[in-house]
Amino acid sequence: MRAIIYGLTASFFFAFTFILNRSMELEGGFWAWSACLRFFVMLPMLLPLLLLMPGKNSGLARLRAALCHLRDNWLAYLIWSTVGFGLFYAPLSLAGAYGPGWLVAATWQITIIAGPLLAPLISRPVAPAHGKSAKSAWSGLFGSMRWSLLILLGVAMMQLEYAIDISAGEALFCVLPILLAAFMYPLGNRKMMEVCKDEVDTFQRVFNMVVASLPFWIIIAAYGGAVYGAPPAGQIAQSALVALFSGVIATLLFFSATNLVKNNPDRLAAVEATQSGEVLFALAGEIVLLSAPLPELFSLLGIALVIIGMVLHSLRRA
Repeated sequence: MRAIIYGLTASFFFAFTFILNRSMELEGGFWAWSACLRFFVMLPMLLPLLLLMPGKNSGLARLRAALCHLRDNWLAYLIWSTVGFGLFYAPLSLAGAYGPGWLVAATWQITIIAGPLLAPLISRPVAPAHGKSAKSAWSGLFGSMRWSLLILLGVAMMQLEYAIDISAGEALFCVLPILLAAFMYPLGNRKMMEVCKDEVDTFQRVFNMVVASLPFWIIIAAYGGAVYGAPPAGQIAQSALVALFSGVIATLLFFSATNLVKNNPDRLAAVEATQSGEVLFALAGEIVLLSAPLPELFSLLGIALVIIGMVLHSLRRA
């Protein structure tokens, strides 16, 4: 149950991504700067946390251990950090330029089923235990996913009344990048858990992944500078908030949650399903901060399905 609580709390802080990215876009900010500034700011935020976190080793010892692990596994870090951070957040920021935060948050829930779908393809096969066959393992996977599909149905209902007001072009440029991001985030996270095992903790893993993703973000920053110029002060300030709320707090909570259940595919799927809470939090945030209209009855029914799906998902694997 602790992993579920961590996941739900992470979804609250992740919701700031969609709200603030949309706010920056409405104020004239460029999506490439919204993407790379988050990770440029995350690094100086994570470093003191890594040094000051209590533990049996000193902060400097933990930093050295993290950097040694990064050095010894630099290629894996480079690949999967680029996938899990770069190919996740750059497309998500691009989508924010073509659609409101609620649409981005709703479409992003595809990641709920992306993780379980990827699991059989990226996990090492293991011998059946206690008479369980590969067929029963797949049955368990789809049994877990049925609650995820209920959540997705609720998301679709909640956003249907708004989606009809968006042009086909806006929907395409909004949806396709998010579909890419929805698969890249769990792929990068799960592959990095395989690389790290128990050799580094969550703080060290996130710190190393940010460092390893910097080459990608430097390229994005160069593109942003060439196309748009320097980012405005308001975009830098809001990117710092995204870095704190979503990049540091939410990412550490979510990675801690997935790390608690990394050896149980069903519970891992349940933790990933908690991210559907982002839709509710993003919608509430847009109503309060961006003056979005209140949802109508059809949307309220969708919200109810999302809540029911999350509760059933959590109770099934708690």
